[in-house]
This record gives sequence, structure tokens and C-alpha cells, in this order.
Amino acid sequence: MNKKISAAFLFVLVIASTVSNAYADEALTPIPKISNEWTFDVTPYVWGFNINSTLNYKGKYLNTADVTMNDIISNLKSGGMIAGEARYGSWGIMADLVSATLQKTGTTPVTPAPGYSFKVGYKPTLQQTILTGAATYNLVNNQDTTFDALLGARWISMTATLNLALDGTNYSLSDSKTVSTVDPIAGFKGRYRIAGSTWYIPFYADIGSGGGTTNVTWQAVAGVGKTIEKWVDVSLVYRALYYDMDSSKTNGAGLLQKTTFQGPQLSATFHF
Repeated sequence: MNKKISAAFLFVLVIASTVSNAYADEALTPIPKISNEWTFDVTPYVWGFNINSTLNYKGKYLNTADVTMNDIISNLKSGGMIAGEARYGSWGIMADLVSATLQKTGTTPVTPAPGYSFKVGYKPTLQQTILTGAATYNLVNNQDTTFDALLGARWISMTATLNLALDGTNYSLSDSKTVSTVDPIAGFKGRYRIAGSTWYIPFYADIGSGGGTTNVTWQAVAGVGKTIEKWVDVSLVYRALYYDMDSSKTNGAGLLQKTTFQGPQLSATFHF
């Protein structure tokens, strides 16, 4: 009899545990619910992008420049990447910041004529800041999908500096070019839940034009994510940001023309 009671009790515990886990899984969803209270998201991330750009110097196009992710990592002097969003009801406001300073130092031998040789020290520096901000409004929010429209602006500032020094002398040369522009953007963002699970597909897209030196700029993001707990989820996406700039709007001083930043991005989003 005791064995039967123990077996029945164990069976009840198994059933209760299964039901409890099922409700817990059902409660854990990657789709945020619309509520009339403030909610906040903070997303630190790492974006391992490559840079592909057509350069312009004094009104003349130069060869396309390619900077790989390994080049960027090995020459990264400082930087930070973070995004955030605040929501109340269907309305929200978001911001995204990418900041990086790349610097490389070295020397190269120069032989201007037979029998004459000397070394030139070089230190190129690239300072880059990209800030995107927008107001959002939720258009769709159900158990499987959330979809927001957004309207805002993106600011980009890039400064390229080249310092040269003749080894063993006091002679040096420095040149610097800067491009900075603010552009209005419009777009959308959201999430799609995969098969009712805690996995989801994050997506984002925007496009803009008409500010400063920019002909057109766009950004696109898509990938996969998973909600770990109600307060945190992680995602791995592919992100691309494009700029087409017009040097004629800055009297030939435009530095970057057709530039693409693209590569994988790993994020962790914390919900408050």
C-alpha cells in the first residue's frame, strides 16, 4: 500500500511539475506587451563590422578602400556601442550609439634616389561616431509579432588624420579631413516569435536623405534571438549601414563617398 501511495504521489509531482513548466514556458515570451507604464531597455552590443568605402580627395575619386574586422580590432584604440529605448503605451523613444577610434603607428623605408634612404614614421587615425535617435509608435502587438514605425535622425562624424615624421629630424607633416552630417530617417523595427517559443527574429530597417552631404543613407538588421528570462534576452544579427555622400555639397571636401559598414552583431538586451 505504501508503495502505491508513494507511486501515486510521485506521479502527481511529475504532472504538477510538467504543468508548472508548461505555464512557465507560456509566460516567458520574447514579445513585449503594451502597457500604460514606463518600460526601459538597455542593449550593450559588439558589432564586428568591415568597412568598404570609395574615397574622395580634393574632388578626385580614389580606389575603393577595404578595412576588415581583424584590421579594426587590431588597431582599435577606444570605442563603445550601446542602444536604449524607453516606452509608455504605444509610444517610445530610442537611441543607438557607435563610437570608435582607430589608430596605427609604424615606419616605412623611403629611397628617393640610389644611395639615399631614410625612414618615415606614420600614424593614421580615424575617429568615428554614429548616433541614431527616433520616436517610435507601435502598430502591431500580438502573441507572435510586435511592429513599430519610427521617425528620427542619424548623425555621423568621421575624422581622418595622417601624421608623418622624418626619422632622425624635426620635420613632420599632418593632414586631417572631417565629414559630418545629420539626416532625417524613417523606418520600422520589431520582432517575430518563432513557433510560439522563446526564440524570435529581430528586424530593423530605415532610410533617409537630404541632410548635409548625404544623397542617401540606409540601415538594415536581421537575425535570431532568444529570451533567457523576462529581464534579459540575447541576439545575433547581421547589420549593414550605408552612406552615399556628395562631395560637391562641401566644395570638394567630402572624404567618404559610397561607404558600407557591415558585419555580425552580438547583443544582450536588459528589460526594466
